[in-house]
Amino acid sequence: MEKIWGFLFQGISGKIVSGILGLTLVWTIISFFTPLNINVEAPCIVLGLFFFFKNKLYNEFYTFSKKDGLLVSVCLLTILFAGSFYPYILDHFGYYIPTLKWLTEYGLVKGISNVDLTLGQMSLWHIFQAGFSNFSDPFLRINSLLLMIYSLYSVERKNWIHLCFLPILLLFSQSPSPDLPVIIFSLIILNEMIAGNRNTAILFAFSVFVFAIKPTMIWLPLMTFLSSVFVFNNNFKPFFSGIIILLLFFLKNIWVFGFPVFPVAIGDLGVSWKPDPEVLKISSRFALMKTYDMQYTYEEIQKFSAADYIKNWFSLEGIKSKINILFVLSLLIFSVFTWIKKKKLITIICISILIKSILVLVFSAQYRFFTDVFFVIFFVMTHEYFDRNKSVIVFYALSLLVISILSFPESLQRYIPSFRVGSFMTGFDRKQIFQPSTYEYHHFDTFKVGNFEFNVSHRYPYSFDTPIPAISPSYIFEDMKAGIFPQLSDKNDIRKGFIPRKMTPEEKKEAQKVINTIKDTDK
Repeated sequence: MEKIWGFLFQGISGKIVSGILGLTLVWTIISFFTPLNINVEAPCIVLGLFFFFKNKLYNEFYTFSKKDGLLVSVCLLTILFAGSFYPYILDHFGYYIPTLKWLTEYGLVKGISNVDLTLGQMSLWHIFQAGFSNFSDPFLRINSLLLMIYSLYSVERKNWIHLCFLPILLLFSQSPSPDLPVIIFSLIILNEMIAGNRNTAILFAFSVFVFAIKPTMIWLPLMTFLSSVFVFNNNFKPFFSGIIILLLFFLKNIWVFGFPVFPVAIGDLGVSWKPDPEVLKISSRFALMKTYDMQYTYEEIQKFSAADYIKNWFSLEGIKSKINILFVLSLLIFSVFTWIKKKKLITIICISILIKSILVLVFSAQYRFFTDVFFVIFFVMTHEYFDRNKSVIVFYALSLLVISILSFPESLQRYIPSFRVGSFMTGFDRKQIFQPSTYEYHHFDTFKVGNFEFNVSHRYPYSFDTPIPAISPSYIFEDMKAGIFPQLSDKNDIRKGFIPRKMTPEEKKEAQKVINTIKDTDK
């Protein structure tokens, strides 16, 4: 990757990050044609080890001083321990693991969003995780590895403020959540741009890569593009690589979802496997209700006045309203800070963040879509203040707090009951010292509607360890409501993909039997 695009930055962390970019893009292309199984993973592991020793990359580790080496060791041990806890993010069970199972068993399947709309995301980060999940990382702790790389970056580059973020990011170390890589990569790119890195080609390409992992990061490629043009006065030639990545992202989405950007039904190419409009309408209604933390029905929200939209968003019950208020206050403070500083780069960062924030507020103003903004604002405003000593003190203090919360979540559940994620934390288990904690369920029922035979988790809402093809019960209810059901394009080959099809009277009876069985077992 460094021979193609040059150095993103020097050091072992720079090589690893460049490798992540290159390997993910290669595996994305491969996954169109073949599953990301052991036959894909093994040659990459062998090649990686070969060049690690051939090029003597291990010598990079000897550049650390004893003091820095001790700090890195503490960081790595802290990350390893935090990453060994049970996963508790609900998307881990309803989205991450099912996505990984499809990728490792079938690769990118055309029209997979018809089986379960969330599968239409197929994030590039999950393609990267899937490629290592057969042998190297069966417990799906790739995020813990990324945190280790991030700690190496902070020490190598002597940008100590990153150590302040590390303890908070430990909360993402148990699952392959795409939120973690986009936060880390955006902070690295920001740091490089502020430090004067002028390798526009790799910076823009990497920014587009981050956007491809999670499209809510649209501000990042926008920021690098504007900075390259208005601050570094570059021409348009360096943007070619980023445009290629963007086209690959669009192609991947059209293949699995039917539209260029998930979950927005814009750019209709008329492909036969795009989701049924009624399913998309149900999804958009659900997203609107999620904006208000499911505290209002869709019909109630539709009756809101313009003032009600804002007032009710700020006055939600529980911690969500506090996060929303803090978000708007942060944007106001950062805007004032930008006006006082009057620096081109900071102004461009502020404009990019504001554009992203407006888009999020318009489409679905859920706090998980703007979490990265807090990190960016804090970094830009305080990176000059935090030296090594201050950062290390913050790292130790916050790490102790986060590990305590993970080990004894009862206090979090007691004092902040509205923070629902905390209610799924289970605390410390002695077995995790020897092996990362994972859940097993293995209870499911098998049904058939039309030409599609599928599995449904028995008395559980998610299909995290249900053999695929699997559908979550909630999507079966949605399909029934829409009067459609996913069908195989070729009944003998799942890899040929799925299409949505209006149910025949006989298929409606079959689907109703499935729903009745689910309801009976839930009782």
